[in-house]
Amino acid sequence: MADEALHRVVVIEDDVNTRRYLTEAVRAMDGFELLGEAGCCADAMPLLRQEPDVVLIDLGLPDGSGLDLIRKRFFQKTKSQFLVITVFGDDAHMIPALEAGACGYLMKDSELPDIRQLILQVLAGGSPISPMIARKLLSRFRLNNDTPDGEPLTEREFEVLNLMSRGFTSAEVAGHLAVSYHTIVTHVRNIYRKLEVSSRTEAIFEATRMGLLKH
Repeated sequence: MADEALHRVVVIEDDVNTRRYLTEAVRAMDGFELLGEAGCCADAMPLLRQEPDVVLIDLGLPDGSGLDLIRKRFFQKTKSQFLVITVFGDDAHMIPALEAGACGYLMKDSELPDIRQLILQVLAGGSPISPMIARKLLSRFRLNNDTPDGEPLTEREFEVLNLMSRGFTSAEVAGHLAVSYHTIVTHVRNIYRKLEVSSRTEAIFEATRMGLLKH
């Protein structure tokens, strides 16, 4: 099979045994290429710049968080698909990772399905999620997505709110959406009014509580 037909995979994991398990699984797959492996953020960045098809990534890395790598690559509009494999099952890690662009979230303490099938599922547009994580997501779901004053957010306001929740500044949001900084300020002002809040933190908290922020 020609090299260009291979699905390229990167493994980012600081635990040596887990990294060996994942890399050996990828190497054993026909039609896949292990583009590289890394145990920290610094070593991962050169690999991510090569635009792998799938990235198997942990969140707890010795020199930072895998979440920062996902966010950074999302902002750069990468086509890479990030599948999180981690020990962190709390909302503080799970929700930001999914909102940042991760396509799936698996717990290390659960029995992982066949790695080949996981990667194929990702490439087919699927989102592998551990049962415990799925239950957490369902518990956060809200049927009523109306804002407090009954005026719904516009599609562009949803875009701005989602980028805000991922940690982007107003200037970065403006650059990402290719609009002026002042336009974003207006959208933010409208979001605050509709959610009846007065700060970014309050807006994200209220929108999450109401189920407006979903991956």
